[in-house]
Amino acid sequence: MILNADNMKPIYIQIAEWLEVEILNNNLQADERIYSQYQLADMFTINPATAAKGLNLLADEDIVYKKRGLGMFVSPNAKQFILTKRRKQVLEQMIKELVIESKRLGVSENELIKMILAFKPVGKEEEEL
Repeated sequence: MILNADNMKPIYIQIAEWLEVEILNNNLQADERIYSQYQLADMFTINPATAAKGLNLLADEDIVYKKRGLGMFVSPNAKQFILTKRRKQVLEQMIKELVIESKRLGVSENELIKMILAFKPVGKEEEEL
C-alpha cells in the first residue's frame, strides 16, 4: 500500500483503513499480533506517533486489543465488526450519492438497479472483491 499525503484523509486514518483491509483479506487473523507503531513507521516512512494514532483508532473501535508488553493483536470479532462498520458508513454513503446522482441524470430506479446487476468487475476491480 502507498499512503497518499495529498489525500483528504489523514495518514493515521489511511493506516487504520489499510490494517482493516489486511484483516478483511485474511492477511491478519483473529488473535494474531499486528505490526507495531515502529514497524508501520518504517514500512510507510512516517512518524511513529502517526502510526500509533492509527493503531489507537483501531483499539478504540475494539478491532485490535493491547497485551501489555507484547503489542497489539487482532480482536476475535474484528472482521465482522469491520464488515458491519463499512457497510453502515461506506456503502450507505456511496448508495446515497449514487441515488442522488442518478436522479440528477434522470436515471430511473429500475434502470439503476439493472446497471448495478449488470456490473461485472474486471482486472484489479475483481481482485478487490
